[in-house]
Amino acid sequence: MAPKRRIVAGVDSSTQSCKIVTVDADSGELLQLRSAPHPDGTSVDPAHWWDAFVAAGGTELGDAQALGVSAQQHGMVALDESGTAVHDALLWNDVRSAPQAAALVKQYGAEMWADEIGVVPVASFTITKLAWLHENRPELAARVEQVLLPHDWLTWNILGRPSEAVTDRSDASGTGYFSAHTNEYRPDLLRAALGRDARLPRVLAPNERAGVTPQGVIVSAGAGDNASAALGLGIGEGDVVVSIGTSGTVFASTAARISDPSGAVAGFADAAGGQLPLLATINGARTLVATARMLGVDIERFGELALAAPIDADGLLMLPYLDGERTPNLPDATGSLTGMRRSTMTPEHLAQASVLGLVCSLADALDSLRGQGVSVQRVILIGGGSQSPAVQKIAADVFGVPVVLPKPGEYVALGAARQAAWALDGSPDFPAWPLEIARELEPAAGAAGSGGADWALAVRANYASSRAHLYGV
Repeated sequence: MAPKRRIVAGVDSSTQSCKIVTVDADSGELLQLRSAPHPDGTSVDPAHWWDAFVAAGGTELGDAQALGVSAQQHGMVALDESGTAVHDALLWNDVRSAPQAAALVKQYGAEMWADEIGVVPVASFTITKLAWLHENRPELAARVEQVLLPHDWLTWNILGRPSEAVTDRSDASGTGYFSAHTNEYRPDLLRAALGRDARLPRVLAPNERAGVTPQGVIVSAGAGDNASAALGLGIGEGDVVVSIGTSGTVFASTAARISDPSGAVAGFADAAGGQLPLLATINGARTLVATARMLGVDIERFGELALAAPIDADGLLMLPYLDGERTPNLPDATGSLTGMRRSTMTPEHLAQASVLGLVCSLADALDSLRGQGVSVQRVILIGGGSQSPAVQKIAADVFGVPVVLPKPGEYVALGAARQAAWALDGSPDFPAWPLEIARELEPAAGAAGSGGADWALAVRANYASSRAHLYGV
């Protein structure tokens, strides 16, 4: 009789939805995907995450023997003594704490943050949101007994709310009060932000188990969403992931110690014991969706318009800071169009200008990684926006390196499932699952970043000049 198939599950509790995959633990074969939406907005009652988890089948996993949880990073889940949130969770894309971020940087100095913590506070990070709560709702801050992140909170609820919550290095490293260099919390920084001490979740090792559910399902340590995607993709030295989803993210897994006082590169921890230098932009694929809406077309027609335009849009270019921006750190910025002439004020030019702006913002992030000594030999392009033919047409030339597009998949959830298989085995070796490549794109000879492709070099220079003129960065 054939041995019983071993099945694991992975959760991706993102800004927009909860997705749950079930996977063959030995081969990585996807068996099922279910999802349920989250409410829109930059702050949310955490109870909605549990409702979506249940709606997506999280409490009915069938034969799954282990479960991994990944979730959006940085979200502030501040709980009182009873475990109730004192305020809606402030999500990573909530920029109301920008003044508190600036004050924390001024108080301690950017060098301290980069050297001792690995990140320089911006409005996305948990510590700034706690400072906002302390300054603006002190009566609520005074009730806070425990601070969790979205992945911590969901794991805690899956395990039946045990007395001690847990987290992992990757997610903890995005708080601002955990050092990715020493793997220790900095309670003094938490206290400075919140105005009081609070309990924090215990940090698990990458292959450590968080616990076992009442149904007997093993729960792994879990991870932040980007670290989980790195697990799902199985990235190696020289690989850089560029994800175009709700946000844009650029990250790599490395053993190098990252310290960037400019704050451009966040020195997060990865979910395998190394480092995950990362840059994030608030404005990802929604830049294209918003432009399509302005043009009165659907996203498919928008792509056709962009492909019909000259590849450089004849100098028309969008700075895509439609919701403010995190990289560069411009929370109050707005989107801008430069190079407007009568000849370029066409739907085709405007569509291509927004594609160029999006890809150029990500190319700048790649350059920042290079500046930290991270090897950029290949870009792995993922996320919903990566499927745009207009994005694919220009990506390799603008990035200046080969670009591969994996077969479309839920790599954050798959990474969580892969970690669950790791916890199930209890092995020091990470499970080997293959990565299917759907398409490979090569830059034109001597493309941008290595001295050629005149159109791409000119567009990137135009982008840099426009950004410097408008924002001084």
